[in-house]
Parts: sequence; structure tokens; C-alpha cells
Amino acid sequence: MKKLLVLFSCATIFLASCSKEKDPVNPASTSPSEPQLIFKLYFDSTLTRLDNFGNPAIIPAGNSAQSPKFNKMSAHYIEFAPDSLTQLGSGEIVFHGAETTAGGSTAVDFNKARIVGQGQTFYSKPLSQVAPGTYKWLRVSLTYQNYDIKFVAAGNQYTGTLASFVGFKTYITNYTIQTQNVAVNSNKSQGYWGFETTIFSTAYVSEGQAPGTTVPNPLSSTSPIPPGSCVVTGNFPTPLTITGNESQDIIVHINLSTNNSFEWRDLNNDGLFEPSDGINPGDTVVDMGLRGLFPTFQ
Repeated sequence: MKKLLVLFSCATIFLASCSKEKDPVNPASTSPSEPQLIFKLYFDSTLTRLDNFGNPAIIPAGNSAQSPKFNKMSAHYIEFAPDSLTQLGSGEIVFHGAETTAGGSTAVDFNKARIVGQGQTFYSKPLSQVAPGTYKWLRVSLTYQNYDIKFVAAGNQYTGTLASFVGFKTYITNYTIQTQNVAVNSNKSQGYWGFETTIFSTAYVSEGQAPGTTVPNPLSSTSPIPPGSCVVTGNFPTPLTITGNESQDIIVHINLSTNNSFEWRDLNNDGLFEPSDGINPGDTVVDMGLRGLFPTFQ
């Protein structure tokens, strides 16, 4: 079992409950007295699987993949971009989460992070606080992911839960993976993760640090993102226009592709993730990245 948990350190991690609390940046975000801009989160394994540049991606020969069961997620930054030439930070920034220097340098404050699950409201703010305009693109900086994967050990199939921190840097006091709490009390760089699984009623926990993450950005040639960020980019099927005279809420769906997003080098090509088979080094993870952002609105 120790070998199984240690092998997770080879992983390259990519790329969650509805809250009524006030936003740390925009305290008026929960006001019900006027039309709201509302963001809801969705994980969808049927969406197209994209690469770093926003192109459809197949699973390379010699690899296998599975679509994880996502439990929850958090983001730190949401921006509307009018066109493909809009540089990151030059669009309409509608959400910027809390940061702290408690761990030394500036980092995402995980204690104040909004963490939501499938179909839940991640964030809302009055539409009167959003600049009128027509927006073709949405950018979302993902910071935390929690999902379940299937793996095989000693011929038996198990389920494990991964909690991964993919923001540029995150200050963490403690966090819960599934049932087990992990104390940190420091800054963690992008790619820090914790893994939990239960075998024969015993919970096993492992921690690690991956060197990087995959981030789909269809605008990489005209509007790149800085190294170390986890800003996924996606275009609306039809542009979103905000006039400033709305009488009803606008709901934006943050649809994220989980299509075979957990990928590994499959040594025996059996389609099973076997990080330890007792003889060989075992299958090693090559990608845990979300495979695209496909925003819609209503």
C-alpha cells in the first residue's frame, strides 16, 4: 500500500456548496433586491476533450484514461473578455477571491475559498456592478479540485479521492480530502495534492507535489496566460451582452469537461489504472487536467 501511495507523486495535476455568505471582495454580492449575475458550476464527461491549445485531443497510444467523478471545486478569478485579443486582466473582472500573506508571499486564501459542487451557485453579484458590453469569452482561474478515481491493487478495484490545489499558490491551514483532515499551515505551490483511500476499513492518506498542470486555452496564440496560472478559457456559443438595463438575472454555466481527464501510462494496456502491481513499477499518471471550459448562459 505504501508503494501505491508513493507512486502518486509521479502525477501531473491539472487542472466546490452554495453559500449565502458575503463575498470577501464584493460584500454586496448576495443582495436579492436587483437582477443578479449568477455563476453555476457543472462537470460534464460528454464535453469535448481538449489539449492546452483548445484543440480536440485523443488519448495517445500506450496511455489509458478515465473520467473522474468530480465532487467539488473552487475558483479564484472570473473574467469576461470581449474578443480574442483581450489580454488576461484587461477584460471585465467580475470576481477575484481573497488572498493572504499569512504564509509569507501572497497566496490564495483557502480558508475563505468558495467551494461548490455540481449545479450549485459559485458566485453572484448585482448586474448593475458589471460593465455593459458584449463578451465572447469567459476565463476562470481554478484553484481547488476534489474528485474520485478508480484504481486496481492486488487484483482488486478500489476508489480513491484526490484533493488538488492548482492555483498559482495557496495558503492552507488544513483541509479534508474525503473523511481525513490534513494540517498544512503554510503556502503550497501549484500542484500540491492529497490522496485518500480506504482498504479493509483502514484509511490511507498520502501527500505530494506535482511539477505542473495542463490548462486549455484556445486563445494561446493571441492572449496567453502566465506560467504557473490555472486560467482556463472558453467561448460562449453566442456572445453574452449586458446592457445595464436588465430586469432579470443572468445565469452563467461554467461547464467543465471531465472527458477522460485522468490519464496514465498503461504498462500492460488493459485499461485499468494499476499504480502498483507488486512486480513492475506500475502505471504512472501523466495528466489530471480538466479538458476544457464550455460556458453557456440563460
